[in-house]
Amino acid sequence: MPYVISDECIACGACASECPVGAISEGDGKYVIDPDTCIDCGACAGTCPVGAPQEG
Repeated sequence: MPYVISDECIACGACASECPVGAISEGDGKYVIDPDTCIDCGACAGTCPVGAPQEG
């Protein structure tokens, strides 16, 4: 299941730079993950300082 970014996101961009497939982009007030591109690797969750990326 693709990851999703919760409302805890502080828009720091750490997750986007770690995503190996470029599935994360800046959205409206928080970052968003393209579910069709996400490979469910968890790299974003491992780098987020607030734990915003979670398995959807």
